[in-house]
Amino acid sequence: MLGRTLAGRYKIVKHLGGGGFGQTFLASDTQLPDTPVCVVKQLKPQTNDPSTLQIARTLFETEAKLLHKLGEHDQIPRLLAHFEENQEFYLVQQFINGDSLCEEIKPACKWTEEQTFAFLLDVLTALSYAHQQGVIHRDIKPANLIRRRQDGKIVLIDFGAVKQVSTAVVNAQQSQTSLTVGIGTPGYMPSEQSKGKPKFSSDIYALGMTAIQALTGIPPERLPEDPVTGEVLWLNWAQVSPNLASILDKMVRYDYRQRYLSAPLALQAVSSLTKPNSPQTRRQVFTSPPSSPIVEVSLQTFTFDVITVDARGREINRTRQEAEYFPEDLGGGAILEMVSVPGGTFLMGSPESEDLENRENPQHWVTVKPFFMGKYTVTQAQWKAVASLPKVSRDLNPEPSYHKGANRPVEQVSWNEMVEFCARLFQATGRNYRLPSEAEWEYACRAGTTTPFHFGETITPGLANYSHNNGGTTDVGRFPPNAFGLYEMHGNVWELCADPGHGNYIGAPSDGSVWEGDPKLFMARGSSWENIPWRCRSAYRSGVGPDHRKNNCGFRVAFSLARTP
Repeated sequence: MLGRTLAGRYKIVKHLGGGGFGQTFLASDTQLPDTPVCVVKQLKPQTNDPSTLQIARTLFETEAKLLHKLGEHDQIPRLLAHFEENQEFYLVQQFINGDSLCEEIKPACKWTEEQTFAFLLDVLTALSYAHQQGVIHRDIKPANLIRRRQDGKIVLIDFGAVKQVSTAVVNAQQSQTSLTVGIGTPGYMPSEQSKGKPKFSSDIYALGMTAIQALTGIPPERLPEDPVTGEVLWLNWAQVSPNLASILDKMVRYDYRQRYLSAPLALQAVSSLTKPNSPQTRRQVFTSPPSSPIVEVSLQTFTFDVITVDARGREINRTRQEAEYFPEDLGGGAILEMVSVPGGTFLMGSPESEDLENRENPQHWVTVKPFFMGKYTVTQAQWKAVASLPKVSRDLNPEPSYHKGANRPVEQVSWNEMVEFCARLFQATGRNYRLPSEAEWEYACRAGTTTPFHFGETITPGLANYSHNNGGTTDVGRFPPNAFGLYEMHGNVWELCADPGHGNYIGAPSDGSVWEGDPKLFMARGSSWENIPWRCRSAYRSGVGPDHRKNNCGFRVAFSLARTP
């Protein structure tokens, strides 16, 4: 192959490596100025009969389109071209100038916790993008992680999905395509992937094993396993805080259902940890037992009126109530007020007469532990203040909203950006700020009620912002609160939760925790200024993509005094 020119353009200059799936070469692009180098991957189907070639060709086109989409992320190589020549398939990708992590993760060479923390944040940022595109990497290991020289970022290379092209076989009688081998590398590849059934959480396992290898200095295949449970035993060879150890343990569970089911969920967990060298929060976050408080808060009391209406929207009751809260000073005059929400048990969902879209059933009892929740949705002033804090894993636009106003809800921010907001706030304050679970949100919205709205059977323009009544968002606190002292739980802006999308409540947890699932969609509750009242009900559920931005989507934050990994 050396010296050969492919597609009349790419001249092979060096063999980089290869195996059963094909070969990888360094090439120069002879049709561009200065003939820049690129990477050419040659994929060879295991047989060249016409049926197999046609399946391989279809797979190749499909995977090439995915790689092209993935290359839009800064930490994944761009796909420059793909073509077929002499019944062989070629991918041309951006050359990454750097060294693989094999140069850094070596036997008997242990990383610090700070190095491992930064590594996880870096890789999970890129892997989250891949998972949100529906792509499983399938072969995460040090050799497929390149530290780019120009900025030190880790680039994710060699997505295993394209290796289907070289392993496709045809069962002519059944007209089915199967994989002859499990794509991946022993030690980093979990059991379900070795059986040819990879999940998003298979990548989480491989990344967790890579992090454990870095911390212990021991290759994965040399780590012992529990003879009964099959769990990896590694903690005795590492110096690591209980909180990071707990996250890593969950990443490498034998049962894929017990891991973080996707990279965005793992990223949220890792982001909730402050940097290990942060002097203001290290003691509380990294040395406290998981069940102990992170930090004490000094509570204050506020009073408010709670209104109940009849089916026609006429006020039938008004009571004076009080709740406890604490103020979080974000700087620049922005104050975040966090209301204490008592724990309790409630019936989540709605009866069939109310659930016209069949997404709010089956109704089920859920027990929610006490937690704190924002009195209002996050405002534009609060967003701007937190956007100025040090970056954790992604940049934030300080002024993203369409409906401008310092005291209006921030909108046109994505779920991923909301997670970054929480991570920055946690890093600055030591409090484990996060998005609420969907169960916590509905429990907080209902505030002890069982009617469609916490106000009663209906809402009116004097109680909430909906159906274009105000032409856009309004200042927070304009409409009456519920019995917990939370404002605008109906209308104004959709409020995103931590839970990935689920079409109904079959199999939902009963403890108020986040229900992990498909990371392509995340749950949104409460509806907005432009929606009809029926969609503003306490039980109504919708969902948006993790990078979705719209002028009717916002969020409010939550946190628990009890630390939970």
